[in-house]
Amino acid sequence: MSDLPARPDPAADAVGATRDEALPPSALVVLAAGSGRRVGAGTNKALLPLAGRPVLAWSLHRTAGATWCARTVVVARADELDEVAAVVAAADPRPGPVDVVAGGASRHASEAAALTVLADDVAAGRVQVVVVHDAARPLADAALFDAVVGAAARSGGAVPVVARHDLVPVEGPWDGGHPLALADVGSVQTPQAFAARPLLAAYTSAARDGFEGTDTAACVERYGGGGAVVAVPGSRRNLKVTFAGDLPVAAALLGG
Repeated sequence: MSDLPARPDPAADAVGATRDEALPPSALVVLAAGSGRRVGAGTNKALLPLAGRPVLAWSLHRTAGATWCARTVVVARADELDEVAAVVAAADPRPGPVDVVAGGASRHASEAAALTVLADDVAAGRVQVVVVHDAARPLADAALFDAVVGAAARSGGAVPVVARHDLVPVEGPWDGGHPLALADVGSVQTPQAFAARPLLAAYTSAARDGFEGTDTAACVERYGGGGAVVAVPGSRRNLKVTFAGDLPVAAALLGG
């Protein structure tokens, strides 16, 4: 779901539109089980230094004061649990308990591992929204997190989307036989947020069927039951650290 026709959230006409809402108790899942292969590092890119602290620490820093964050789950590779736990322990104090858990061989498996940890809190209503964020996006700001939590509480799911300006029209039947309007296509970012109970149900169904989505929204859209997944405005500053050149760009954007 990296590119999609965006269905905008009518109540979120700006990234900060939900900041005055009473946001529901939510859990933050930070996915830090990737590798440093494409960035050219011999270690997980979430552990690479960025402006004086690891990339992962910046991703946690953005939500350190979030009133909605009742619990945090950081997903790491099994062979890096101690290193990731050390970064989490040294990061800004978190609201609510924090768990570091081993992920799986895929993004979907890592998300499923986090949801297993959260299942009791979801069932009891202590967690009403789950926010899934890629640790390699250290520049997502607090307002964006608030926006997706608020939109997910209203609609069932929310993803940040930025318009694509690097595409050209290609002749041929697209989008079910109709020409696809490039003005309606955007790139999806994280954090993504979803109503907790339908999200847990979707991943339970996916495990039964052996389905693995490319991201959280793909699994939710396949199994439904949680309302619409809406788009909120993303930000071009919210870059993903993927290649070596992304680190100095991110440092410059952080003022480092």
